[in-house]
Amino acid sequence: MFLKYVIRPRLCAGLICFVLLSAPSYSQQNNSSNQTQDQTTTVEGTIVSSSRLTVVVKSDDNQYHLFTSDRDTAKPRSLQAGARVRVVSDEGDQTGARHATNITVLEAAQSAGSSGSATSSSRDAAPIPPTVRNVENQIRRDAQRWRVGVQGGVGLDPELVLFGVHSQMGPIFSRNVFFRPNADFEWGEVTDMVALNLEAVYRISSPTRGGTWAPYLGGGPSLNFIHQGFKTQTGQSRDISFSNFDYETGFNILAGFENRHGTFFEVKTSLYSHPAPVVRLIVGRHF
Repeated sequence: MFLKYVIRPRLCAGLICFVLLSAPSYSQQNNSSNQTQDQTTTVEGTIVSSSRLTVVVKSDDNQYHLFTSDRDTAKPRSLQAGARVRVVSDEGDQTGARHATNITVLEAAQSAGSSGSATSSSRDAAPIPPTVRNVENQIRRDAQRWRVGVQGGVGLDPELVLFGVHSQMGPIFSRNVFFRPNADFEWGEVTDMVALNLEAVYRISSPTRGGTWAPYLGGGPSLNFIHQGFKTQTGQSRDISFSNFDYETGFNILAGFENRHGTFFEVKTSLYSHPAPVVRLIVGRHF
């Protein structure tokens, strides 16, 4: 009774305070860089590569610029390598990618047979730097609408070891909201448990914007199948079991940090589903 009505509310309040205090601190650390990088800029140059999500432009001073594009970007239906463009962008991040708001074609790409000099310069063009290419590939991976992953960790009160699998779908409704259903298999000295968690997470910021690690919040219903029992010391045959698997419906609240490579650290608490663990400490990765 004391655990349910005193410890759990305090734990939830502490968890929420931790995240709320962490998020402003995270924002303050990147505030100075965002003030300079979020200003609108204009770049003119030649398209080196383009996809549905990204455009790499080589400017006249031989600098490579990586831009992201989405449905809010005003641009032609197709962007061909070799075309000269003007790109207006905002929302810079520390990885070097910026969000393109407008892409205008100044000069169409020349065909292979229209100009020998154009063909020669295209062959002699320097390859995209590995750092730019790596960020471009990461942006494409982050934009995948369906991903799978694994997770593991420990539960406290009762003490459990857990292993699980999850999938991530989205974004849905907003580019920062993702549906992340998962299943946990948990074992302990007294308690065994299978949990099906129908959770959603909200990214406070993207892992590819503003730094390596990004905080997030989440929650959702939990379908818990719990078995409690224990055996006596070795050599004694008495086996004590409280019941078969009992079903409990609960609600999970979670907070964590995720990096741009898909690794995340998470703290989760379960409400209304005793004897599910009061706290879970989880580490996982998306693929």
